[in-house]
Amino acid sequence: MLRWIRQQLGFDPPHQSDTRTVYVANRFPQHGHYVPQRFADNRIISSKYTVWNFVPKNLFEQFRRIANFYFLIIFLVQLMIDTPTSPVTSGLPLFFVITVTAIKQGYEDWLRHKADNEVNGAPVFVVRSGSLVQTRSKNIRVGDIVRVAKDETFPADLVLLSSDRVEGTCHITTASLDGETNLKTSYSVAETTVCQSVSQLESLQAVVECHQPEADLYRFVGRITVTHQGEEIVRPLGPENLLLRGARLKNTREIFGVAVYTGMEAKMALNYKCKSQKRSAVEKSMNTFLIIYLCILLFEAVLSTILKYAWQAEEKWDEPFYNRKTEQERNSSSILKFISDFLAFLVLYNFIIPISLYVTVEMQKFLGSFFIGWDLDLYHEESDQKAQVNTSDLNEELGQVEYVFTDKTGTLTENEMQFRECSINGTKYREVNGKLIPEGLMDDSPDGSTPQLLGEELLFLKAVSLCHTVQISYDPPDCMAGGGDPFSHANGFSTNHMEYYASSPDEKALVEAAKRLGVAFCGSSGETMEIKTFDKSEKYKQLHVLEFDPNRRRMSVILETPSGGKLLFSKGAESAILPFTTSGEIEKTRLHVDEFALKGLRTLVVACRHFSPEEYMEVDRQLNAARTALQQREERLQEAFSYIERDLHLLGATAVEDKLQDKVQETIEAMRLAGIKVWVLTGDKHETAVSVSLSCGHFHRTMNILELLQQRSDNECAEQLRRLARRIKEDHVIQHGLVVDGASLSLALREHEKLFMEVCKNCSAVLCCRMAPLQKAKVVRLIKTSPEKPITLAVGDGANDVSMIQEAHVGIGIMGKEGRQAVRNSDYAIARFKFLAKLLLVHGHFYYIRIATLVQYFFYKNVCFITPQFLYQFFCLFSQQTLYDSVYLTLYNICFTSLPILVYSLFEQLVHPHVLQTKPGLYRDISRNSMLSFRTFLYWTVLGFCHAFIFFFGSYILMGEDTTLMGNGQMFGNWTFGTLVFTVMVITVTLKLALETHFWTWMNHFVTWGSIAFYFIFSLFYGGIIWPFLHTQDMYFVFVQLLSSGSAWFAIIIIVITCLCPDVVKKVFYRHLQPTSTQKSQSLPAPQTQALSCVESLCCYQHGQSGCSRLAHFLEQMTGQCQASTNHCHAGGRSNRSWSDTDNFYSNDRSILTLSPIEVTHC
Repeated sequence: MLRWIRQQLGFDPPHQSDTRTVYVANRFPQHGHYVPQRFADNRIISSKYTVWNFVPKNLFEQFRRIANFYFLIIFLVQLMIDTPTSPVTSGLPLFFVITVTAIKQGYEDWLRHKADNEVNGAPVFVVRSGSLVQTRSKNIRVGDIVRVAKDETFPADLVLLSSDRVEGTCHITTASLDGETNLKTSYSVAETTVCQSVSQLESLQAVVECHQPEADLYRFVGRITVTHQGEEIVRPLGPENLLLRGARLKNTREIFGVAVYTGMEAKMALNYKCKSQKRSAVEKSMNTFLIIYLCILLFEAVLSTILKYAWQAEEKWDEPFYNRKTEQERNSSSILKFISDFLAFLVLYNFIIPISLYVTVEMQKFLGSFFIGWDLDLYHEESDQKAQVNTSDLNEELGQVEYVFTDKTGTLTENEMQFRECSINGTKYREVNGKLIPEGLMDDSPDGSTPQLLGEELLFLKAVSLCHTVQISYDPPDCMAGGGDPFSHANGFSTNHMEYYASSPDEKALVEAAKRLGVAFCGSSGETMEIKTFDKSEKYKQLHVLEFDPNRRRMSVILETPSGGKLLFSKGAESAILPFTTSGEIEKTRLHVDEFALKGLRTLVVACRHFSPEEYMEVDRQLNAARTALQQREERLQEAFSYIERDLHLLGATAVEDKLQDKVQETIEAMRLAGIKVWVLTGDKHETAVSVSLSCGHFHRTMNILELLQQRSDNECAEQLRRLARRIKEDHVIQHGLVVDGASLSLALREHEKLFMEVCKNCSAVLCCRMAPLQKAKVVRLIKTSPEKPITLAVGDGANDVSMIQEAHVGIGIMGKEGRQAVRNSDYAIARFKFLAKLLLVHGHFYYIRIATLVQYFFYKNVCFITPQFLYQFFCLFSQQTLYDSVYLTLYNICFTSLPILVYSLFEQLVHPHVLQTKPGLYRDISRNSMLSFRTFLYWTVLGFCHAFIFFFGSYILMGEDTTLMGNGQMFGNWTFGTLVFTVMVITVTLKLALETHFWTWMNHFVTWGSIAFYFIFSLFYGGIIWPFLHTQDMYFVFVQLLSSGSAWFAIIIIVITCLCPDVVKKVFYRHLQPTSTQKSQSLPAPQTQALSCVESLCCYQHGQSGCSRLAHFLEQMTGQCQASTNHCHAGGRSNRSWSDTDNFYSNDRSILTLSPIEVTHC
């Protein structure tokens, strides 16, 4: 028990060695004093809380927030000392905020518990005591032999022992892990393949040794030792032998595997780890403003305390005749009295810090994020994919982006490859009607017969057909639909209805092209690969596969030819193959590769090597030694690969085309006009990348292209950077573009970051080619941490883009063909690159405007709220008397003023969405956090103080000179005075928000006028009835008396107009004399199409009448937002919001508020 507690606390980790030893079927050695290693059970725990720790853990997390902790301290102070306000005034809002957040987090965690229980309770079959036993998934232990049937998911990470196939292979899909839907083949070792029954498995004596669990899905290092007839046979284990939890068994009836990683140690569970928390610029500004307001609070509390004692220095005020001190009060410590008074003033003024700000911001972000998913313009009909929001914390950051870093393949392009050309033995060929035609010749075969391929051409096509990881299906589509086994003809190699599956579109395009040209890959069975060369079957034995990795940038296979020779085929990037070639038409092929790249085609170079029997024995020995090593396996494999992949004979090169996505050029141009710099980061060679950059508009033909390529030393790199910097200053060119490759970038980032940054900042477009995934992240970090601290956005579609997406302030995943890892690790996911324009220019603009105004308005209304309380102390000898009733103190932020700003922050549209897209320059108006600048913050704060002074002194002038305001001569008291100030304040701050609102919906009208009405109705009920549960009721009949005075009504109207008139005058003055580009755009008419007006977009009524009131129509016309007309709604029909086809892009640019076509009769 003590050891378990120590392990839970992290003092006794279960794994104290780098490797784990797993005894198959848990047959531990009987001799010696063997102590079994302890492993995690197979329960998956994605939940955060338990029944026992929910309350303490959730409270701890919530009180880590400064504002919550601050209000807790205030609440405790109110409980401990005699304060002017009830502890309820701080305790109730705090309790509300904490409770709402706890309920939300508790519900989310309950859903996680429910999902966990479903997974952990799933039935599974394990081999125990010589029979197949059904148990629950959570009961699987490391070492258990598990049986998995077709279409089931693997319940733990298993090493494949055997399958129902003779060769011991099985096919799986890992869509739930990495999104790749292609079939992958897993293999068992030959010694366990024969164990296909429970009795054979029960007699199997084997031990698996492997590394301790790690999160990398594609890395597994281990070995299996099988004892057969007293002899120990050791075989290497790699990723191809491991079946990952969450993957699904396909086209195989059943498999048996031994569990090596279970529960939270499975690779899928290790990938659950949370991404680093990203914080938006608005949140940082909000925290800064909170600190400033905290300083204002402390200043007011200290000043009030000092003035209290200064005032009480006079004896007549220190101990007036009506308030004599007790003996204890006279003898108490002056220091304690000062501290007590300071804390009392702190409590009195504490509402200047808005506790409900956090809750409102969270609700705004959470509810506002739905608009992205609902936007029909971000829906891709062909793939049936809508935009996806993975985190709502960064909505407003979409409106602050200054740099966009984008991948090329699959992001700017379709990632649909078509074979176009190739170079074989120094001659260029193109495909014409399924034939290879040399350059300069026409297809002149009169009978359409296939020309005889030469030896080099045939060897090249065989290399393309055999050097890959393509899977194949033989069944026709209707058989597939009927549940047939796609590999049922795996041994017959029937070429009817063949369909290739590949994780890389390049490989699929090349294998399909080779098939069209006469060399068809027919599939593999065990170690045998079969191809048909012009219908003549050839079988090759696959001896070794040298897997692709991003460092080598190539893959190879070693085959035994039908004649018994040993042959290596290798393919990869030209920089990864050509340096290792010693024969063939190297220079001609290099020229051809450059020509292909200039056309924007993706290139691969193909080479081969023939081994003598002695050379192959050495190759086989090195590979086996490296693969069975448990320590430094990767390093030893790299050494072996380098030894094998040399002295190559160059066969040729391939060129495939990847088409640009729709409207990429318009999207990049729109971002450039919006002041956003676009960087393209790609792994392609620089000629291909430059060609694509030119075609997609990233580079212009008139742009001065600068190059930082093939730098070999720090000094050479620094000198080239200085030359580029001088050239930028000397060349009077409007725009420069920079091309840099991965090797040069490494040198530039190592010693010359500042110089490199200086060059980059003066370039309007930067292209980085030959980039490794980590280099992409380094480039993003370089810009992100530069002195200007710009907001960065990274967009990509593949697993190689994940590090870049996670590094940037905002990560966008493209739902492409390279799996779903980018989507899973992104903050937002979209189906096409073109949707990025609307996501930033419209949604980003709206979200930023809304939340910036929300934050400023919250501080403004709290200054208005608490400053009259501060001023009131000057008139009550700083006795800490409250101006407002405690119920008003409690409900001001919770009920009376909360809903209007929440609805505003969800629906406000400063400019029409169509105008924002057709005028991308408007994005510049909100850049660099301009709406939360210190100047804007100062304006709202000063405005709050000014309004507070008008509230207080306007009411004081009316009531301060003992003026009777009642018909019977009765005068008002201090509670009436405070209620008058509070009434004026609620009306003014609500109408102030109404003045800021440009986009009126029925919801805005309902909450704006409804909040004011609710305040009046609540006050009448609260003060008009004697409530038995209240200890005191100072407000009894106060509000009724106030409203019965005509003078009070007159004062309310005058004070409200006095507060708001300067605002109106200022707005008119600035709009006419110094209008911003946004204000100019507000006066533009809405697109002249059959579109719904802004308010009508939410609902239409029958008989052609819109749901807008006369006031809504008037406000819309005044703000220039809409030109409502009654003929936009037709009874019984459907109304779509759409624009004309002549617009720049998004011809069906529907409002984000119109979630679907509106059924008029259902309104």
